[in-house]
Amino acid sequence: MLRKSDVTDLIYEKKRLAGLTWASIAEGIGMSEVFVTSACLGMNALPRDKADKLVINLGLPQEAGVVLAEYPTKEWDRTVPTDPCIYRLYEIVGVYGPTLKELIQEKSGNGIMSAIDFEMSVDKVPNPKGERIEIRMSGKFLSYNSW
Repeated sequence: MLRKSDVTDLIYEKKRLAGLTWASIAEGIGMSEVFVTSACLGMNALPRDKADKLVINLGLPQEAGVVLAEYPTKEWDRTVPTDPCIYRLYEIVGVYGPTLKELIQEKSGNGIMSAIDFEMSVDKVPNPKGERIEIRMSGKFLSYNSW
């Protein structure tokens, strides 16, 4: 019986051996690069038809389609990340989190940005000072109820 972590390992292997990118894998099933990558890493569920298409495209065992479509348990290690790329994102939230919260609430009221009704993209942007990475996040505003 395959687990999400097993399927992730299989996908990494197929991706490496075939010289694929996350963008090409996502394009092959007609979905967003960020969402498909997240699902392949076990943090989201693909619609069953898209999971089955990914299985065919990568030559994975059929059972992998069932696993890719299963609802995930969204847990992660709560220690400070040591991978430099992930740590920088952690640091950004630590430094700018209170600022973002203030600005979101000043502009929209008492509430939060949804990570459920949510889209994100990652792009490389040319810059005279050196390449930049642009991360765009768009989430529905959810206001807190008063009762």
